[in-house]
Amino acid sequence: MTFAPRFAPDGRTVVYSLERGGNTDIYALDIGSGQVRQLTNAPSIETAPSFSPDGSQIVFESDRSGNQQIYVMSAGGGEARRISNGKGRYGTPVWSPRGDMIAFTKQNGGQFHIGVMKPDGTDERILTSSYLDEGPTWAPNGRVLMFSREAQGGASRLWTVDISGRNIRPAPYASSASDPAWSPLLD
Repeated sequence: MTFAPRFAPDGRTVVYSLERGGNTDIYALDIGSGQVRQLTNAPSIETAPSFSPDGSQIVFESDRSGNQQIYVMSAGGGEARRISNGKGRYGTPVWSPRGDMIAFTKQNGGQFHIGVMKPDGTDERILTSSYLDEGPTWAPNGRVLMFSREAQGGASRLWTVDISGRNIRPAPYASSASDPAWSPLLD
């Protein structure tokens, strides 16, 4: 099974997760040549890769430490370093378009949160807390996040929050929605 694809900033490479024999690793596909490279090789589930804006690094989630945490590695693969250090489980990391932050979903204390941290794992800030907040995506300006929020027993809706966490509101859509993706700036 192949899942969680993301394009590199230059559009020439796609990173994705591939499950083989009960193990999930991250792979890269060169669009031009069709060549595939395995970037991780660990007995764990490694998924949700996201490139840094300059294409030099990839952030991803892995349970190699026993529960979901966030790691960063070179875009060419190799040794990964864990950057999430708080309590709880971390997932769905996404690098900001400006390169200064990584957004994530955190599960802790029976709640789901959307948060941000610097690429080295410092300055973690929780922006939202709810029954089920997940799947952040960055606005092109790198200062607003969209995510899906599900109320207990209710439908999932899209919400936005700025990086201060003070301006949170439902997106102006009348129906249920999930898995948001923001387009790049349009000319």
